[in-house]
Amino acid sequence: MKPLNRFFVFVYYVVGFVVGLLHPVSIEGMEKLPESGVLLCPNHSSNWDPLLLGLRLPVNYRLHVMAKEELFRNPILSWIIRKLGAFPVSRGENDINTVRTAMKAIKDGDNLLIFPEGTTIRNGIGYADGLPAHAKAGVAVIGVRTGATLVPVFVDGEKRLFRRTRIIFGDPYQPRYTGKRGTSEEMQKIADGLLAEAYALGGQAVGGKPL
Repeated sequence: MKPLNRFFVFVYYVVGFVVGLLHPVSIEGMEKLPESGVLLCPNHSSNWDPLLLGLRLPVNYRLHVMAKEELFRNPILSWIIRKLGAFPVSRGENDINTVRTAMKAIKDGDNLLIFPEGTTIRNGIGYADGLPAHAKAGVAVIGVRTGATLVPVFVDGEKRLFRRTRIIFGDPYQPRYTGKRGTSEEMQKIADGLLAEAYALGGQAVGGKPL
């Protein structure tokens, strides 16, 4: 295993300290996480989500984050999140290079964070396309083809300065499917199940509405 980049460690602690002051976080269930080969699948309500989650994992967790390309348009934010393991994905496009990067991270023994909804969601409505919250099957495809351990994660929706945000990790599991790679219907079912479990950890239905 390659040693951690010193610059990454510096950014991790400095940015983590600042972000921790602005957005304090409470963590539940992190002791359940396997050390490697994990695909973390949180609900997604804010652009703060990947930072809040990534900066609360151990510094040596070697997390990579598939994040929407819009986050990389701000040079300062882009610089920070790249140093923390993020890489951009073009939503709505068949981005082969992004998928290969994601799969390589897991196959190399690192860990990966993907938001199954693919966009920020509040009260069941997606900001980007106005569609109801739903999971993208691609998250299941990546998990199945890499043999990753899937972990649903809940992140509190509303983010306010100095207000504590809950992050809850669910139980790790291996998805079930037929054949070598499963059917497209099975991939969608796995993705839908992941998203439903993520919201259920926070006592919510898919899209953030109370159960």
